[in-house]
Amino acid sequence: MEFRNFTYYRSGVALARFRISEEEVLCTPRCVKTMEFGEERAFSLPMEPFNAELDRRIEEAVGLAQKNIVPTGYERKAPEYAVIGGSERKTETHIQPSGWYPLDVIVSEGRVVACIDNERHYIGLLVEDGWEAVTPQADMTDALLSKPEYGIEFVGTEMVPMRDGVRLATDIYLPAQRRPGQKFPTVLIRTCYNKLNTALYHSYVHYGYAVVAQDTRGRELSEGLWQPIINERDDGDDTLNWIAAQEWSDGGVGMIGPSYLSIVQWQAAASGNPHFKASISMVTGGVPLFDFPHRAGVLSPGTMAWITSMRARNFAPGDMVRDDWAQILKHRPIRDIPLAATGEENPFWNEWMEHEFYDGYWHKANFLVNQHKIDVPSLYVTGWYDDVGPGSMQIWDMNKRNGRKNQKLVCGAWMHKMNVSRDIHNIYYGPDAVRYDMFYLYMRWYDRFLKGVDNGVDRDAPVEYFVIGENRWHSDTEWPPENMVEKELFLSSGGSAATSGGDGRLSFDRPEKAGEDHYVYDPHDPAPFLIDVSENECLVPENYRDVELRQDVLVYTTAPLEKPLTIAGEPVAVIYAASSAKDTDWVARITDVDEKGNSIRLCDGIVRAKYRRSFIEPKLLLPGEIVRYEIPMTWIANRFEAGHSIRVEITSGADNSIFCNTNTGLPIADDTDKVLAEQTVYHGGRYCSRIMLPVMEK
Repeated sequence: MEFRNFTYYRSGVALARFRISEEEVLCTPRCVKTMEFGEERAFSLPMEPFNAELDRRIEEAVGLAQKNIVPTGYERKAPEYAVIGGSERKTETHIQPSGWYPLDVIVSEGRVVACIDNERHYIGLLVEDGWEAVTPQADMTDALLSKPEYGIEFVGTEMVPMRDGVRLATDIYLPAQRRPGQKFPTVLIRTCYNKLNTALYHSYVHYGYAVVAQDTRGRELSEGLWQPIINERDDGDDTLNWIAAQEWSDGGVGMIGPSYLSIVQWQAAASGNPHFKASISMVTGGVPLFDFPHRAGVLSPGTMAWITSMRARNFAPGDMVRDDWAQILKHRPIRDIPLAATGEENPFWNEWMEHEFYDGYWHKANFLVNQHKIDVPSLYVTGWYDDVGPGSMQIWDMNKRNGRKNQKLVCGAWMHKMNVSRDIHNIYYGPDAVRYDMFYLYMRWYDRFLKGVDNGVDRDAPVEYFVIGENRWHSDTEWPPENMVEKELFLSSGGSAATSGGDGRLSFDRPEKAGEDHYVYDPHDPAPFLIDVSENECLVPENYRDVELRQDVLVYTTAPLEKPLTIAGEPVAVIYAASSAKDTDWVARITDVDEKGNSIRLCDGIVRAKYRRSFIEPKLLLPGEIVRYEIPMTWIANRFEAGHSIRVEITSGADNSIFCNTNTGLPIADDTDKVLAEQTVYHGGRYCSRIMLPVMEK
């Protein structure tokens, strides 16, 4: 019985040794505290040090290595060659093209030599000994990278006092082999989802960092009242000061985490705290009214799954999934939706209902007010389909405008759940849509700005972005890219642009003749924004082909392109429009239309008419008044292939993305009336509606 020797690495750390034969799998696990390997025994789960959440992937990888098989349906990449044991060997990587958290396989001469398990926070590898050079583990041998020399020791939970006396539950993990008096930089995770769910960040302890995980105010074991985003600036500031005062701290702190765990970073940065030295900002939200918890000034029903799961002190993700969201979200007044959904009041939702406009309540969470204090080396990780993507856009632009140094952006074909799939809603983005090098990049970022290691990460290209259609990564010195030119793409028609079967046209040539298109927006039957609320992903790249058959959707399309055209940046719709209502919504969307007529959403923007000038002082419309609207869309990079067409939709419904406008102009919380709005969009002549398109020039 012939055994082959493998090692399992997670985030660059060897956690177990395996001897694998066709009949048997033997494992020598490692103690993550002492860093010593234990006794060899038959492999079966559960088994320390493996995290229960990750067991399935490890077990699956071991099974593939044992059977020497690649699962059916995998895609084979081009062969590569590497010197292994003094000889050049051919390898082929087989990638899992669909599904969450792909498990990829590297094969050489008919045998599986490695399995790669990628997650947005770590990289997991089962590698036959001697074959590390053909895997992402090769990056982790970088001479300038910290080495995994330490074990992990949990030293306890502290109830850390805030300035108002509220205490926040805070777990501390330190390098186990530390010397007396030795000090470490700290990686801080502040979470509203339970600090016990932060185990994937503990790997930084192996590399000589302290890790601190904290339940935010009013969550889990922390004291106080849960008010999303309202108290995070002061609490973050107080926590940073507390860490810096500990005997094991060298005074430098980095923060990390996605979504809300990133929002709290920018809130803390707005305090100007000098101990905050490095940010890894993943799929962050922005400031209230602009982005989170709103979209374009309006609370998003698409986030109701999240709102429901966060209504009590303990995170309840199971409450997100239900099959009656469509019915629940139609309940009026919207003030009572949480009660209708769960039978319980939601305290923070009730607070939100009293603050429809920007006021002192939301002002507490507006970190832009203190942007002059924000100056932290920051690595932004986001995706074209991130539903809080406008937050990354807003903060990147803020720091660019303020001339901040050491800002790096990585933007992929990803949703809010980033870097964990190559396909989204049956749209495939190619083998490179998932990156193996993200943990390596995180480590380099922290080593540079928390340990002072001159590893060159601050001299790398500051922007890396993925071009959809081309399905390749590009790098640049800035975003939008240096060779982007803004071009005007004009709307026109013969007066019948409603539906994709109408005569709406798009052209880079300015139309000489003035025209207009009409439709009726009925709040009882708004055009849908295509998402599954239970998925908790609100900006997915769905096919809008059927939506474009509606009479309340104006559709403008270019002729099929004679050659490819690439856009990269932030498109802006400039729309001249009039409504018979006191208030209404305008939605502008760009899609990529293929030869079969599929119309895939790329990006869009929304404006509520009364917020066209300000979130602070809403201004209602004069019925029939022609108004110029600027509608910024989310970032995008896409190559329209030859034969494809660029399409723009204009409508007033975005059901599931925002609570649809009733057209009454009344406050949204208790408004149950709905009136029809007769809508007119103008183009050509004096009122030349157009899209400012960020076109790449070679």
